[in-house]
Amino acid sequence: MSQKPVTLAFVGDVMLGRRVNDQIGSRHPAAFWGDVLPLLRSADAVIANLECPITNHTKEWRRTWKAFRFRADPSAVSVLKAANIRFVNLANNHILDFEARGLLDTLGHLDAAGIAHAGAGRCSEDALRPAILDVAGLKLGFLALTDNMPEFAAGRDRPGTNFMRIRSDHATLSLIDLLVRDLRRSGADFVVMSAHWGPNLRPWPPARFREFAHNVVELGVDLFHGHSAHLFQGMELHGNGLILYDTGDFLDDYWVFPFVRTDRSCVFLAELTEGRLRRVRVVPVSLEPTRVRLADPAEFEAIRRRMYRRCQPFNTAF
Repeated sequence: MSQKPVTLAFVGDVMLGRRVNDQIGSRHPAAFWGDVLPLLRSADAVIANLECPITNHTKEWRRTWKAFRFRADPSAVSVLKAANIRFVNLANNHILDFEARGLLDTLGHLDAAGIAHAGAGRCSEDALRPAILDVAGLKLGFLALTDNMPEFAAGRDRPGTNFMRIRSDHATLSLIDLLVRDLRRSGADFVVMSAHWGPNLRPWPPARFREFAHNVVELGVDLFHGHSAHLFQGMELHGNGLILYDTGDFLDDYWVFPFVRTDRSCVFLAELTEGRLRRVRVVPVSLEPTRVRLADPAEFEAIRRRMYRRCQPFNTAF
């Protein structure tokens, strides 16, 4: 285990399709990250949710109705690498937007780039399998799941996601307990669960989500990394673990809903010493179409106030 401090930067959804993808050939990969880039590169690793497949395949998912389908060309990997993104969650409601071929291509491109991933795979066993990543001498273990888009769930011989209902029943918690124990036996010093969960545009996690997050922390998960709502939610310290209920959006080209600030988010910096969480810093950011930047003073204050309010139910002190 590393004796020196290690900093992990957790961010929300990274969607590299549509207008972002259109600009990849004409902009330097670093340009998408604006003045947030030095912060991302100062961390030992950045952890994100990859909200699109990386593929040249153009056949869209048509087996069920879907409002949006995202896809990025293989060159999009350079944008991830520019931001020091070392691990991505693939368990989400967009990773099969371009069918199984799109997912399989994504796995290949990430592997070739040395970017770890979990949450989707060639079959259900592969999708469930955790990832281990060595960061500055610290072994990080990653579990990944989603409760979105059950049609994308992997099968015994079918590529897809690690789909899991958010519930605290014996079978679900026993499986998570087994996975955490296996990660520890494999040498993981710090365990992260990354979950693409819940409905969009909700500022607060429902009670059963809180119960689930509490339970997995009690089973040995050190940090819970939530995303999917397109809004950042509060943080909670529970036992020895940290719960980021939702880390919001981070890079995309989305339209901003009136009165719902999906274009404001944060970088969550977890500082570890000898595999234990010592401090968390939260850096407000503002999202523009195809670019993220540090929040200006007025935005900073608005995000700070909103984060304080969303943390109050959890008695989180800053």
